[in-house]
Amino acid sequence: MVFGLLLVGGSAAGAWGDRAAPLPGRPGSADAAPAALSPDQAEHLVASGSDRWAAYYSAQDYADFARGLDGQYLGVGLVVDRAQDGGTVIAEVPAGSPADRAGIAAGDRLLAVDGTPVDGLPVTEVVARLRGRADGGAPAVPGSSVLLAVRRPGGPVRQLTVGRAVLAAQDVEQDQPAPGVLRISVHAFTSGVGEQVRDVLRGTPHRGVLLDLRGNSGGLLDEAAATASVFLDGGPIASYQVGGELRELTAPPGGDTATPLVVLVDGGTMSAAELLAGALQDRCRAVLVGTRTFGKGTVQQPTRLADGSVLERTVGRYYTPQGRSPDGTGLLPDVPAADPAAAERLALHVLTGLGPDPSGGR
Repeated sequence: MVFGLLLVGGSAAGAWGDRAAPLPGRPGSADAAPAALSPDQAEHLVASGSDRWAAYYSAQDYADFARGLDGQYLGVGLVVDRAQDGGTVIAEVPAGSPADRAGIAAGDRLLAVDGTPVDGLPVTEVVARLRGRADGGAPAVPGSSVLLAVRRPGGPVRQLTVGRAVLAAQDVEQDQPAPGVLRISVHAFTSGVGEQVRDVLRGTPHRGVLLDLRGNSGGLLDEAAATASVFLDGGPIASYQVGGELRELTAPPGGDTATPLVVLVDGGTMSAAELLAGALQDRCRAVLVGTRTFGKGTVQQPTRLADGSVLERTVGRYYTPQGRSPDGTGLLPDVPAADPAAAERLALHVLTGLGPDPSGGR
């Protein structure tokens, strides 16, 4: 499972693919003053398990995460998934990516990366090899290449050398699951996501909106708040504690409060995504459909150590507008639906009861 972190200074988030993993880091957010702990002491603190969300990162890793915060990742442009037979299937190939230019397509099988067979390997390890980070090695750089063995169903095995490049992550996607219904799928809260959601809402005719947060492992606190503001006309979004001080997040006036809105959630909806879902639920702005969310409602603070490495520690919790903390319990949907397809059907049905039939019916 991929975990997202809600940070005082922000966090990066990603998805299954050779894009940046969901590890935290805004280099400018860590304390500039050296911390008293040594790197060995910091690693020991993390290993002790006393803080579930504590993490230790080298200076190189922490700097590398900034790319993810900007909605970018270093890779060849492959999103991979595990097939039912245990093989590795290519689920998505962004247009114009190095993999696309090499002739790789969704549905192809990925057989090996740099000569290592990938069938049976965890998806996370396949991702690490695509990104050049296998076996704890140094991160790859733009322009480095990777040798891939791929096979199209019914075709021969092809050996392709593909170069890595910095690519834009598609963290906001849209489609129309029914006439008049706009579905906005937010995969992670990276830089600019709030404005992207606003642009989609403004630029696409619709009568109802499905905001799909399933599998969203979190990301930047500010971007989750900005997304909430798209659907709220002022008022509270959340509050969080840092060092005993309670801080408030509020929406500016002018958001869309008229369009019927349903939010899809599941056990992979966590951290900043739970903050957004909780705000819309508490403000009676949306109906939540799906399953209980993950239950990660804590805030982490990064601190830079003397050698440039970074230690993150939990410093507090965040709360929904009604004072609820999802930490450890998650958020319960208003309309439970365990099966993903059933959840989508129920969400469309709920939309019809929130206002004019979004499909145009009577």
